[in-house]
Amino acid sequence: MLTLVTGCRGRIGSTLAALLLGRGHPVRAASRNPAELSLPTGIPAVACDLGAPETFPAALEGVDSVFLYAEPSHIDDFLSAAQAAGVGHIVLLSSSSVLAPDAASNPIAASHHAVEEALTASPVGSTFLRPGDFASNAHQWAGAFRSGRPVDLPYPLSGTSPIDETSIAEAALAVLTDTRLQGAAYHLTGPESLTATEQVELLAAAAGSTTTVNAVSRQAWKESVAPFLPAEFAEALLSHWAATDGSPAEVTRDTEKLTGRPARTFASWAAEHAAAFRA
Repeated sequence: MLTLVTGCRGRIGSTLAALLLGRGHPVRAASRNPAELSLPTGIPAVACDLGAPETFPAALEGVDSVFLYAEPSHIDDFLSAAQAAGVGHIVLLSSSSVLAPDAASNPIAASHHAVEEALTASPVGSTFLRPGDFASNAHQWAGAFRSGRPVDLPYPLSGTSPIDETSIAEAALAVLTDTRLQGAAYHLTGPESLTATEQVELLAAAAGSTTTVNAVSRQAWKESVAPFLPAEFAEALLSHWAATDGSPAEVTRDTEKLTGRPARTFASWAAEHAAAFRA
């Protein structure tokens, strides 16, 4: 049962490929630039650019299941190629943002929603993994930590339940290797709700830093991220944080249901990545 894992330059895809290999499951790693991948011995790499349909047939040849990132531009072509190759099951890395009422038009959710819709209409079986905020989103604060500046936050008390990417990979492994778990949608969260301020405090403790939080206006934050974040995405994030300001985030047990153990804590993620936050 050969599994194609797309997006293997990323933490989730690369971790999942290694986990599959470790469990004795044949796996093929896919990336736009496979020569740049650093893979354990025993995992072949193949070119698969989700924006280039001509790469699909060769990548999917002989494949039984796929771990797929949510790229909507050529999803119909991908599903046609998967069906032609005899793929029986696709695990989609979606997002909990699709649970919002405006998912079809929300700039954060729209791509995931479109791919979920395409998979639902396809004869190929599918399972949706819907993680919320990634623990690794905290890397956006690393520059402030290293320079000794406070972390600027527009909504310091906004609650999230950040999930470690390793927990997502472990959940994907479970779904890919246990047919009893397939055909459903899972909302994956970390094991606890934390405010943005609490996350900064945990990172400071792990890194041995005195970094604190500085509350800023919406406009000041938008201006600070304008060089690398489109305005519509910034506005969507601000609206989300405003809606959750002062409220705990939802915490589910779907990760534990799939893996058999609680999701990894943000404190453990902070300890593992503390070096990135040290001056």
